[in-house]
Amino acid sequence: MAGGALDGKVAIVTGASRGVGAAIAERFGAAGATVVVAARTAEPGTNRFPGTIGETAEAVRRAGGSALPVVADLSRPEDRERLVATAEAEAGPVDILVSNAAVTYFTTVAEFDLRRYDLMFEVQVKAALHLAQLLIPSMRGRGQGWICNISSGAARHPQMPPPDRARAGGGTVYGMCKAALERLSTGLAAELYDSGISVNALSPNRVVPTPGTLHHGLVRPDDPDQQVEGPEVMAEATLALCSAPFPELTGRVTYSQTLLDELGLTPLRQ
Repeated sequence: MAGGALDGKVAIVTGASRGVGAAIAERFGAAGATVVVAARTAEPGTNRFPGTIGETAEAVRRAGGSALPVVADLSRPEDRERLVATAEAEAGPVDILVSNAAVTYFTTVAEFDLRRYDLMFEVQVKAALHLAQLLIPSMRGRGQGWICNISSGAARHPQMPPPDRARAGGGTVYGMCKAALERLSTGLAAELYDSGISVNALSPNRVVPTPGTLHHGLVRPDDPDQQVEGPEVMAEATLALCSAPFPELTGRVTYSQTLLDELGLTPLRQ
């Protein structure tokens, strides 16, 4: 997909202050979209990780798109409602929703704090469902829309006997949330099939080096042989899912490099 694939489109990208979300927002800008950049971090130094919605918005504009940064805590229903209302009032009807926001803790099930569980499920699953609910009426009225939920290979069931990493535990609740998100995606795709709205779930084939994956030790910067993929790969795959004519791509639980290989596409280097 070259630049211009999203000309005239309005897209909300959550979790867009850094990492995969920021890369998707910038790629959408290069494709001509107006991007509503949503995340909690508005000012540098207010989060342990680098990146703000303002910085991502500037990157979107440099790429050729328009940007509307909106501070939103996706764990709060009122923030989700305000996000959609602000997007519609200031940018216009929303054509695309990318639910990428995540709060993640890696702890074994036996030791998992249920308050943290509630927060993870709220941000990763319930927020995606709620935002879709808020946007479906407008999309249905216009006969088109694209929803992409960012998932992870952690949604796949561990094999038995389990490898050492699975035995050590810590990723079960994260994987459960992503599995729920994938089932939401395919079920919603079926429900909306007669409305012209595409719904998909997308994961990276390999770990993406981001502030979050580095913090959790999922990426080892001292290991040059580690198999990783750049965030631009996920950005290009998300663009493909959010610009394909209906019903070319809907109801997919797919992976970034797998999808790009299928479509014969190469990521735009950022």
